[in-house]
Amino acid sequence: MPVTPPSDKLPEKPPYFRFALANPYNLTLLGGGLAAAAVLSNPIVAAVALGAEVLWLLHAPDSRFLRKTVWDPKFESMQQAEHYRQRVAKINSLDREETSRVQKLIAKNYEISKLAETNPTFTGELLRGELEKTNALVDAFIDMAVTCNRYEEYLDKLDLKRLEHDREMYTQRAQQGAAGDPQTDIAKKNLAVIVKRIEKLREIKKFVTVARGELDLIENTFQLIADQIVTMQSPQELSGQLDELITGVEAVRETAIDTESLMVTTS
Repeated sequence: MPVTPPSDKLPEKPPYFRFALANPYNLTLLGGGLAAAAVLSNPIVAAVALGAEVLWLLHAPDSRFLRKTVWDPKFESMQQAEHYRQRVAKINSLDREETSRVQKLIAKNYEISKLAETNPTFTGELLRGELEKTNALVDAFIDMAVTCNRYEEYLDKLDLKRLEHDREMYTQRAQQGAAGDPQTDIAKKNLAVIVKRIEKLREIKKFVTVARGELDLIENTFQLIADQIVTMQSPQELSGQLDELITGVEAVRETAIDTESLMVTTS
C-alpha cells in the first residue's frame, strides 16, 4: 500500500516539487554524489552533484511526461490509500451489526461489478462510470450509518420523559401563576426553551428514521441490481436506478447539515 504523507489531509493537487525532491532515486543519486565527493575529497564532484540536483528540481516538477507517468499515478495511489484508511476508520467505529451490513454491501457491490462485466451491453468506459456511482453509494452508506449511530447515541443520552415532565410542570406554573409575577415569567421562559428542545429532538429522530430508510433502500436496490444486471438490455436501466439513489442520498446529506445544528442547540 502506498505511504501517505504525514499530514492528516492530502493536498488537493499533487505536490510535484516534493515528489521530485523526496523520492528514493533522487535522494540516492544526490547522496551518492556527495558521498563520492567526500571520499575523494573533491569539491568539483560535490558541485556537479548539487548542480545536477538544482537542474532536476527546476525541470522535473513541470515535466508533462513525468507528471503523466510518475507523479500523477503516485498521487492517485496516495488518494486511494487515504480513502481506504478513512473508510476503515469509519467502519471500525460502527457496532457489529452495522459493520456486518457494510461488509455485505461491499461484497454485493463487488458482485455487481463482476456480473456487469459479463453483460455485453456495458462497454468498458460506461461500466467504469456506473461502478464509480456504486462505489460512491457504498461510501454514502457508510457515512450515513456512522451518522445514524452517532445521533442515536446522542438521543439515548437524553431523558425525553424528563423533558416531557418538565414541560407539564412549567405549563402548570405558567397557567396558574399570577400575571406579572417573576416566578410566572421564569416559568414561561423555561417552558418555551423546553418546548423548543422537544421539537428539535423530534426532528433529529425524524432524520434518523429517514436516513435509516435510505440505508435500507440502498441495500435493497443493490440486491435488485445484482439480480437484474446480467439480463439488462440497456445501460440506462442501471444508470437510472443509481441516479435515483444518489438523488435520495444527497437529500439526506442536506438534511444532515441542519440536523447537526439541532444537536448543538439541544445539548
